[in-house]
Amino acid sequence: MPTIDDPTLIRCADRERLSGALLDTRARTLRTFSAYERALATNGFRIPYSPEVNPPLWELGHVGWFQEYWIGRNPQRIHGVAADPEAPRAESSLTNADGLYDSSRIEHTTRWRLPLPGAAETRDYLARTLEQTLQIVAQADAAQQGLLYFAWLTLMHEDMHHEAALYMANSLGIPIEIGLPTGSRAAGTDQPKELTYGATRFRLGATNGDFAFDNELMPSSIDVDRFRIDRAPVDNGAFAAFIADGGYQKSSHWSTDGWAWRQRGDARWPRTWRPADGGWQQNWFGRWIELDDAAPVTNLTWHEAQAWCQWAGRRLPTEVEWEVAALTMPQPPVTAPMQFGQVWEWTASVFEPYPGFTPHPYRDYSSPWFGSRRVLRGGSFAAHPRIRHPRYRNFFTPERSDIFAGFRSCAIAA
Repeated sequence: MPTIDDPTLIRCADRERLSGALLDTRARTLRTFSAYERALATNGFRIPYSPEVNPPLWELGHVGWFQEYWIGRNPQRIHGVAADPEAPRAESSLTNADGLYDSSRIEHTTRWRLPLPGAAETRDYLARTLEQTLQIVAQADAAQQGLLYFAWLTLMHEDMHHEAALYMANSLGIPIEIGLPTGSRAAGTDQPKELTYGATRFRLGATNGDFAFDNELMPSSIDVDRFRIDRAPVDNGAFAAFIADGGYQKSSHWSTDGWAWRQRGDARWPRTWRPADGGWQQNWFGRWIELDDAAPVTNLTWHEAQAWCQWAGRRLPTEVEWEVAALTMPQPPVTAPMQFGQVWEWTASVFEPYPGFTPHPYRDYSSPWFGSRRVLRGGSFAAHPRIRHPRYRNFFTPERSDIFAGFRSCAIAA
């Protein structure tokens, strides 16, 4: 795997590799936006309002603004995580950029009413800000790790927004050529269906010295009890059995909040499914395709994952258990850590700070969301490989089903 794709190596990359990765993510951003242009340019990129997404033109401009704000306009960029986030910024190369794209100050519903620049002007803005960023990063010496931290942060930010553009395209039915998540490579073999991990003392959180998100810090040692976890995420076939057994009609399988969610939307199956000829079809970027029973189930809420576990006599893993499984060896006969990266995986854990948490300069990344989100781990097929780090903590509200999220389960008793 090239360095710019490797989720571990990119966290300690030098200026050349970070520059290459910034060019790579921008090419992906623009390629996906071209699909939006083909589908939406004739109606001015208008889409129905949704609290789950942002207007496509706003999304495009925002990634350029974020890069310019934290690198090109940031007088404290060399200080990295010690930078003062409130330091006065230089003027943007785009008139009123802060009034258009500052997500910390512009309320979500307001973004749909802003006089945004058109696609061509927005592309020009992204080209200017990227050129400026690459020139600044190219001048960084080995002692300027602070500047490289911001290069890494803006890279990760754009990668995240690119995945968001993909799952928004799926929700809107915008055609994009992208592969489906695939089933476990162990399917059909004599490999065990579960991995067993003995009680251990585990070092949770990112290691010092590499780039990391603030919510991955500070590392600490904790005791973890013995547990058994699925070798692979729950697949479509297993989830279809839950539906066939009346899982969506029995409140006993659901939490109080989950049952209320199901009733509000009269949910009877996952949002992208429909019955077809005695089986199921899946809506995939504007096309109805036959559901692959062996592929991991995706586009599930946390509530649906929890309900399946209750029905199956299982439970969701904690995020600590998930991280242990991703980074350490299970008990024999298995000889490799748990594999992941096809779907984001809901965990039982509420998104909370680790002991010793200190916010990084991008204050709105973690702190506002503690206590109100559930943690997902792993990474989806649509996430760039460099996002899929075993310590990366994704987090969404439990009713979200537009993201490419599934789950794996643990045994109740280890």
